[in-house]
Amino acid sequence: MAVKRRNFLMFLGAGAGSLALQPVLRGGRSGQPIATTLQGEAVYAQASGLPFNPIKGPMPLTTDGIDRLKQVSDYSQFAVQDDIVLPEGYTYDVIASWGDRIGQNDHFGFNNDYVSFIETAPNEGFLVVNHEYVSAKPWRQGYQQVVKRSLPFDQVIAAVNAAADGEIDAFSLPDGDPLKAQIYEVCKAAQYDAGLSVLSIRRKADGSWERTYSNADRRISGISGLEDGKYLKATGPATIILRKTSGQGYFDGLGEKIIGTHQNCAGGTSPWGTVFSAEENFQGEVAEPVYADGTAFPPSTTPFVWVTAEGEIEDVAGQGNVLGYQGNKYGWMVEVDPANPNDYGTKHTWLGRFRHEAVAIRAESGKKLAVYSGCDRRSGHLYKFVSAGTVSDPKSKANSGLLQDGMLYAAKFNPDGTGSWIALRADTPVNPDLPSAHAGGMITLPNPDRSAGGSVKVEDDAAITAFKQQFKTLGDLYVGNDAEKQGVILVDAHLAANAAGATCGARPEDTDLAADGSLFIAYTSGSPSSSDGSPNKAIFNGPNGESPYEHGWIMHLTEDANNPAAMTFRWETFATGGEPAEGGLGFSNPDNLLFDSKGNVWMVTDMSTDKHNKAIPSRVDAEGKAVSQSNLRGLFGNNSMWFIPTSGPNAGEAFLFAYGPMDCEICGPYLTSDEKTLFIAPQHPGEFGGIRQNMQSEMRQFAMKTIDGQEFVQNREVPIGSNWPNKTVNAPAKPSVVAVRRLDGGSVVG
Repeated sequence: MAVKRRNFLMFLGAGAGSLALQPVLRGGRSGQPIATTLQGEAVYAQASGLPFNPIKGPMPLTTDGIDRLKQVSDYSQFAVQDDIVLPEGYTYDVIASWGDRIGQNDHFGFNNDYVSFIETAPNEGFLVVNHEYVSAKPWRQGYQQVVKRSLPFDQVIAAVNAAADGEIDAFSLPDGDPLKAQIYEVCKAAQYDAGLSVLSIRRKADGSWERTYSNADRRISGISGLEDGKYLKATGPATIILRKTSGQGYFDGLGEKIIGTHQNCAGGTSPWGTVFSAEENFQGEVAEPVYADGTAFPPSTTPFVWVTAEGEIEDVAGQGNVLGYQGNKYGWMVEVDPANPNDYGTKHTWLGRFRHEAVAIRAESGKKLAVYSGCDRRSGHLYKFVSAGTVSDPKSKANSGLLQDGMLYAAKFNPDGTGSWIALRADTPVNPDLPSAHAGGMITLPNPDRSAGGSVKVEDDAAITAFKQQFKTLGDLYVGNDAEKQGVILVDAHLAANAAGATCGARPEDTDLAADGSLFIAYTSGSPSSSDGSPNKAIFNGPNGESPYEHGWIMHLTEDANNPAAMTFRWETFATGGEPAEGGLGFSNPDNLLFDSKGNVWMVTDMSTDKHNKAIPSRVDAEGKAVSQSNLRGLFGNNSMWFIPTSGPNAGEAFLFAYGPMDCEICGPYLTSDEKTLFIAPQHPGEFGGIRQNMQSEMRQFAMKTIDGQEFVQNREVPIGSNWPNKTVNAPAKPSVVAVRRLDGGSVVG
């Protein structure tokens, strides 16, 4: 625990001075306040004047300020709650839940993720909410009760289970086939529940919020344009690829018109009042690979599946198969103006096609516009777009036009704390990192058989030499004229960045800017993937040099000369996840970030749902092997929200502000300009356990550690499934957006 704090103080500089941060605009039914604060011995946080008394989670923390014996006695028993657990003096109000009506014919979608609040007047504005995907189990269980109509779930699941390989190429079934019609109906409903919701809201005198139902309230879904003509648009070089009517691949016949947006995970808010929505794990629903001319693989590449294996998360995928979606139209960053009721989104192709997570937009008068985003995959890169033109007024909506001309770059990190930006253009040399440089010993590259398209896995360092001999520049990998090649590179951005030598990362999720222009990146997990690859082990390692390292990091990046268009930068580790006994701060898998007006960092975690509260009776398994870091995440309980001060006596420590309902991920977060409301969006409650039946729970054992490494056994009561947000017996679990506030009406962040 001493290592992590010393490193943090070195990061801050002598005297642990404050980062120069300015306020950031982060911008129903009532929940009851939940007060589970630390009791007893003098609490470190209380003595140091934090804005709240931290809640007690399942794991001892250095910030508890209690000795070893007290840690063992206080943490030998723990009861998890199926609720948003907040500090004493805080409450939350539910603003919108899955199924709530929007207009005459629409409803609020599933798995709400990024939240933005665009203020239009004091105490009112537009709440814009992403909807990422549907969690098959609670979605199926609650659909008829919540949405008020039935779907042919039983017939479709039975057909998938009867299929020899557990999947169905519904796209290739003949029209008029009853099974094709049933799969179409289910997939259409699932895609509808993805996308975005735009809601008008206002704050009441008591501090709670209510919807105002303006004519701009609307859904932008995964099927927008499918039957209603409300297509999405695109800008930038890849539109030349989308307009193609002939080539190697599949065409939906719509040209550059795009049906819908889905897998809308995190996002960002522009200074000019628009919201950016990130299409993340699109590869589960449509074909991700493309041919050398940028055209898409056919829908049959990604068949329809519905996984219902016992003891696993239920999953429905390949939804774009039966709908005939063209894969290269997904995986982009989408801009929406919430105030324009006729705006259904624009996909800016200069920002690249990859598994987008959040976006950070740096707009300063007289400078180039810089837009940062991460690719949330194991081996994903950090990207930066730099505009050709300059920003005149950061608040002018004309800035959207700057996204139509510029260059996309991918980050190259050096072990000495320096780095550079590699342009993703045709004349960039091919120079991939060696497979041996990565934690998993593998890198994916564009398939050397360019007629076949797609990618190959490379595990032999010698193969890199042969690849570089075959292809000298990125332009050699793709076909077409200069304009077409630039478009294809953007369509195939991840593989192009691999080929160019960009550093493979550790699932970069959120990107957020401090007021001084420096960038913070949440790298969620450093574990490898047998299909996607893994991070560079010289850059991403644990507090004791471990690689791979599961629990994640927050990184700080500063452009040289503080220039958004700089081609070089410096980087350093800001915070490291993991158990305190092993040098971590007490959380695992950092995800979305938020700065308050004092420059403090607020962070939410994204541990895999199947690991939540997974019993760890021993740290050695039945075969005598150490339990993996991945499975040890069961020790951390539910996903949670943390406060990390950047100045004062608590600098460098992490304090637990909240944890979420069962099986959920807390998304958002977003502060109003007066910081009296914190919007958060718990998604997929009940994803693993489904609807909680008759308040069921069970006792599980965990081999915990005190902060100095002594093991002890914790008996933990764990609810099975979720009834949140209604919290009544057998109520359906519903993703929802809530407004957190102080009961005394003061600032949420102190």
